[in-house]
Amino acid sequence: METRIRQPAVAGMFYPGSREVLREAVESLIVPDPEPHVCLGCISPHAGYVYSGPVAGRLFGHLSLPRRVVVLGPNHTGAGAPVSVAPEDAWWTPLGEVPVDKALREALLVRLGGAAAEPAAHRREHSIEVQLPFVLARRPDAVVLPVTLMHLGLEDAVTFGEALAAAIEDAREPVAIVASSDMTHYEPDPVAREQDRLAIQAALTLDPGTLYRTVHDHGITMCGVVPATAMLAAVRRLGAASAHLVDYMTSGDTSGDRSSVVGYAGICVPR
Repeated sequence: METRIRQPAVAGMFYPGSREVLREAVESLIVPDPEPHVCLGCISPHAGYVYSGPVAGRLFGHLSLPRRVVVLGPNHTGAGAPVSVAPEDAWWTPLGEVPVDKALREALLVRLGGAAAEPAAHRREHSIEVQLPFVLARRPDAVVLPVTLMHLGLEDAVTFGEALAAAIEDAREPVAIVASSDMTHYEPDPVAREQDRLAIQAALTLDPGTLYRTVHDHGITMCGVVPATAMLAAVRRLGAASAHLVDYMTSGDTSGDRSSVVGYAGICVPR
């Protein structure tokens, strides 16, 4: 049977397309923590590395990742199923192929009848792809399960997160959950920082409903609120006791233009 490999959509755009240049870029962004936190879950940004890379690098440098990693991303394109689990055998990156966790995929599909294993949602989506070089840099032997989520209601997001947690419990092996999200989009820097402060405080409660309602009630344009909500629902079931902010910045910190910025947060939920 032919191996199915998902080809990158934004290599050479959001991040370097050359193996050596990408390796150097990721290594320069990662700030290794001398006592890294074993990762149960996290929220990581997914913009071009020139903007969000410093936050992602500090976050991943702060983490100790297990071999198996689930990456939840928002569906920006509108293509494919509302809950789409990557159907491929592997995802290709300039740093090499990343195998897809087939056993965890099948367990999740059994647990969540509404999920689909189909390629359309992933074909042009960047939110998961940009996380993989950081995952590989910290865990070269990683296997991943990419899942895209459209804008689900709170109940459906929590149901997905709890189904994912049940599948992870069945695996009887450590699994980390990366929720891919940028924060406020295209507001003046002071406005973005205040809105993001509210969302970050809500995420740190570990309560998925608090995060989801805070973002919607305050009109916060956090594109990955559903992946983050689902991650919180999953880690809560898996026994998470705390969360902390690793880093935060806006695109204005890079560009110098603070009239219209995007916010980036790195949040760790340790095991």
